Amino acid sequence: MDIAITKMSSKGQVVIPAEMRKGFHEGDKLLIIQNDKQLIMKKASDLDRNVAEDLEFAKKTEEALKRIEEGKGIKMEFNEFIEAMKKW
Repeated sequence: MDIAITKMSSKGQVVIPAEMRKGFHEGDKLLIIQNDKQLIMKKASDLDRNVAEDLEFAKKTEEALKRIEEGKGIKMEFNEFIEAMKKW
């Protein structure tokens, strides 16, 4: 999993960092799913193959964010987090 930070312009435009644009081309349509304070973006051409998986991921992420807001989250160091993510 790659992680990057970007920002939104005054016109609502967001730049996808170059290292994350592999496999994307000018004119590609993107699907954006919003749930609570989160956006999930993917190529629209992949929609038919993976939409159920993405919606399940969005649901689990939203549930996790609610647990964190309720103070039920797990705290760990960055390296611990990266190791846990590798096991996914």
